[in-house]
Amino acid sequence: MIVPDGYSDVPAGKIAAVVTHLEMTAPPTRRDDPPGNWTLRKVDRPAILWYRDIFRRVGEDWLWFSRARMSDAELAAIIHAPGIEVYALVADGRDEGLLELDFREPGQCELTYFGVTAPLIGTGAARFLMNRALERAWSRDVRRVWVHTCTLDHPSAVAFYQRSGFRAFRRQIEIADDPRLDGTAPRDAAPHVPIIE
Repeated sequence: MIVPDGYSDVPAGKIAAVVTHLEMTAPPTRRDDPPGNWTLRKVDRPAILWYRDIFRRVGEDWLWFSRARMSDAELAAIIHAPGIEVYALVADGRDEGLLELDFREPGQCELTYFGVTAPLIGTGAARFLMNRALERAWSRDVRRVWVHTCTLDHPSAVAFYQRSGFRAFRRQIEIADDPRLDGTAPRDAAPHVPIIE
């Protein structure tokens, strides 16, 4: 379905975002790590409570909701699946970033989830995490690495991905139930997105 030019109503209780899909088909030129004391930790068979906590701390401000709405069994089936790799960015001994790579489709790697907690935004931690993400993605036999982001995310997300070597190739509109209205996210999450009941 093609959305017509002009305004289109978004029903009350819903949120709408423009989603940009980005890809790279060859390893990019490596960018230097910024100064900082971060490490990357591979999390084998992530505990559900741990995953929910880091997912919330990284994504709640941007209304990440898809995994939050899953049952424990649904979530475990994904994050424990062969071909899924989960990593934590560690800062001062605490997990403060999430990287999830999906290698389940042959020849491809999706950066399924990528982000750092609010205190680390603008510190260079995301650049460190992206450098590690691309190293791991391209260490496999892949022809394509891709990611998507949306207008609910940090305003610099698309530019950050482009500086990292990704090229935009598709744009979509996503409409979903507002996660703040069903308790998936707190009502004060993502204050930059108004709640319309």
